[in-house]
Amino acid sequence: MTPRTWAVVPAAGAGTRMGGSTRKQYLVFGGRPLLLLTLQALTSWPDLDGLVVVAPGADVDWVRGLVEGAGIPRLLRVVAGGARRQDSVRLGLEALEEAADADVVFVHDGVRPFPPVGRFAALRDAASPDGALLAVACRDTLKHSDAGFIASTVDRSDLWQAQTPQAFPLALLREALRSADARGYRGTDEASLVEALGRRPRLVPGDARNLKVTTPEDLPLAEALLAVSAEPQGAAGAPCHIGHGYDVHRLVEGRRLVLGGVEISHPTGLLGHSDADVLAHAVADACLGAAGLGDLGRHFPDRDPQWAGASSLDLLARVAGLVGERGLCVRRVDATLVAQRPKIAPHASAMEERLSRALGLPAGGVTVKATTTEGLGFEGREEGISAHAVALLGYARTPLLSCSSCARAR
Repeated sequence: MTPRTWAVVPAAGAGTRMGGSTRKQYLVFGGRPLLLLTLQALTSWPDLDGLVVVAPGADVDWVRGLVEGAGIPRLLRVVAGGARRQDSVRLGLEALEEAADADVVFVHDGVRPFPPVGRFAALRDAASPDGALLAVACRDTLKHSDAGFIASTVDRSDLWQAQTPQAFPLALLREALRSADARGYRGTDEASLVEALGRRPRLVPGDARNLKVTTPEDLPLAEALLAVSAEPQGAAGAPCHIGHGYDVHRLVEGRRLVLGGVEISHPTGLLGHSDADVLAHAVADACLGAAGLGDLGRHFPDRDPQWAGASSLDLLARVAGLVGERGLCVRRVDATLVAQRPKIAPHASAMEERLSRALGLPAGGVTVKATTTEGLGFEGREEGISAHAVALLGYARTPLLSCSSCARAR
C-alpha cells in the first residue's frame, strides 16, 4: 500500500539575508510569487495527498487568498507560523494532524521553487524508519578559517549539502520536534532534529538546480532556471523572448521632426497621428511582438482622438507597462534609423537615454544606430524615414507588496 504523503511548507520567515522590504517568498518571477511557484511544483507530483502552508501571522488571510486564487490543488490549510523554523513546522504539523491522515510528511522550503519532482517517490520510499532528505555532494574545496586565514582544508569526500523536501514518518517528526523543544535545541533543518534523537536519516541524491532563494545573488539564477523550465504564457522552455519592430513615416513640411524622443531642427517632419516618432514606434512594436501583444496600432489606434499628437515616449512607457502585465520586462533594445538626412550621430546618445528611461532600463539599455541608403529608395530621396528595432525580453522580477507585513515594512 502506498504511504499517504502530505507536505508542510514553512514560508513564515522574514528573509533578512535577502534585504529589502519585501519578504522573499513574495518576490514575483514571471508573474508568480516564489511561494506559488514552489507550491505548483510540489503539487505537480500526483502522489502528494495534500499540503499545509505556514505563513507569517499577519499574512495568513492574504496568503490563503493568493493560494486559493491560483487554484493550488489539495490545499488543506494556511496557518500562522512561529518565531523559528521548527516552531513553524510544528504548527503546520499540528494543523495537518487535526485534519488529515498522513503516514509520511514532506517538509519543503517555501522558497525552493525547482524541486526534483521525479525523485519524490524515492524520497518517500526511503523515509521509513529514520527519515530521508534530498542532498547533493559537495563539489567545492572546503576550508576551516581562523581569523580570516585558512586553518585547514576539510575532507569533502563524505560531505553533502542538505536540500528539501525532507521526508519523515509522521510519528518520528512529531517526536523530534517535541524533544527539541523540551531540550531547547535549535536545528537548522528537520533532519538535524531527527539526528538529535540518535536516528540516521537516509540521503537521497538531489539536484543542484533545487535552489533555495536566500540572498540577492540567488535571484538571477532563479530567473534563469525559471526561464528554461517553463513559460507561463506558452513557448515552454524559452529562455528569452525576442521581437522585431519596423515602422515608416512620410516626411512633410509643417511638422516637427521627433526621433527617439528628441526634437531635431529640420525643414520637414514626420507625418502621423501622434508625434510620428518612427524610432520609438519601431521599438514599441519590437517589445509588443516579443511579448505576444500584437502591434502598436492595436493598442493605440490612429482612429482614437485621445492619441492625436501624443508623445511616442509616453506610448512607449505604456507599452513597457503592458509587457510587465505579462510577467516580462524589457532587457535590451537595438535599433537602427534609416535616413538620408538629418545626421543622427549628434543626437544618438540623447535618443538612447530617453528611450531607455521610457522603458525603465538603465543607461545603455537601448542602442541607436543610423544608416543612409546612399540615395536609394524613399529614404534616399528624403520622402520618409524608416526604423528597425530588436527587443530582448526576460522574466520580470518585482516585489508583490500588497501583503500586510510588506506594507508595514515599507
